[in-house]
Amino acid sequence: MYNASDLRKGLKIEIDGEPYVVTDFQFSKPGKGQSLYRTKMRNMISGNMFERTYRSNDKFHKASLEERPMQYLYSQGDEFHFMDNQSYEQIAISREKLAENVNFLIDNMDVQVLIFNEQPLDVTLPISVNLRVIKAEPWAKGDTSGSDSKPVTVETGYVLQVPPFVNEDDLLQIDTRTGEYMTRVKE
Repeated sequence: MYNASDLRKGLKIEIDGEPYVVTDFQFSKPGKGQSLYRTKMRNMISGNMFERTYRSNDKFHKASLEERPMQYLYSQGDEFHFMDNQSYEQIAISREKLAENVNFLIDNMDVQVLIFNEQPLDVTLPISVNLRVIKAEPWAKGDTSGSDSKPVTVETGYVLQVPPFVNEDDLLQIDTRTGEYMTRVKE
């Protein structure tokens, strides 16, 4: 059990049988009376956001979330299939739940899948992923437009800005948290 004083940004709690994550938190102590804890929370299943104020004696259940190591297998339409590394069971997660993570999924990638009541909620990717450039426009020498970057498309269809020396077939290391170019990978 958590008390209202335990509320912090990123804390996952259960309210009315559903998991919520605290996205913003403010503490205030009026001159008289109890302390107030103003929170913004996001429902981890539906994605709905709401604001609520709690008093210091309010209590919360810890969300019964489980992280399982899984391996990304393949995509079929708008579903992405993962295999549990221990039980070898397969699950499908929708493109909508994966959001921006679909830009960095490559076959046989090991990920952590967040599960609530046997329902997948979120996927945690490795911090960086290596992806091959499939389309890169040549950079015009003497281009003085002021930008020292150009757009390229990688094998997953993701488009990002890279330095002008990057060419087609180069292998790039990309930060999965920000979607930004990190470095070229030597092969």
